[in-house]
Amino acid sequence: MRALVVYCHPCPESFVAAVKDRVLAGLARGGHEARLVDLYAQGFDPVMRAAERRAYHTAGVNEAPVADQLAHLRWCELLVFVYPTWWYGQPAMLKGWLDRVWVPHATFAMPEGNKPIGRVLTNIRLLAAVTTLGSPWWWWTFLGQPGRRQLLTGLRVICHPRCRTLWMALHRMDSVSAERRRRFLDAVEARFAGLRG
Repeated sequence: MRALVVYCHPCPESFVAAVKDRVLAGLARGGHEARLVDLYAQGFDPVMRAAERRAYHTAGVNEAPVADQLAHLRWCELLVFVYPTWWYGQPAMLKGWLDRVWVPHATFAMPEGNKPIGRVLTNIRLLAAVTTLGSPWWWWTFLGQPGRRQLLTGLRVICHPRCRTLWMALHRMDSVSAERRRRFLDAVEARFAGLRG
């Protein structure tokens, strides 16, 4: 599969950077073609300015500021998000990427009447997210798993009708043992190495 990995963390020495490396290693082992979008390293601007917002619904015009990112989305069959969960959701940089890149007409069809938004990115057959959380699993579940629902439920409805999803999360990130972290990294690489189209 053609895999786009969207990675978001400001620190190259972070554990999440190691997670990203293991995702890429697993994809390589599985024979997948991968592209990496490193939002911090590439200096992605997450801020939607007034002019961009005013043109948000204008087909074509709304694509110009993020044409390179849209080209990546149109290319991939597998979209993987790698990021830390901060305050129950994505970091501001990643949320800004979602706000600015996933524009009407290019990534979804606007709702009409009682119909919800429509599918456009039907090339995407698998959505995946790999994250770390400070919270325990039970607390995350009690809160309704907001970050997971946004990415894997909210985006899935505008991808391929049979789009599959994959969620991998390391909870209690701030207190788990080095051994538990190592096992998580091994599991991440193995899972992505074993993916099939």
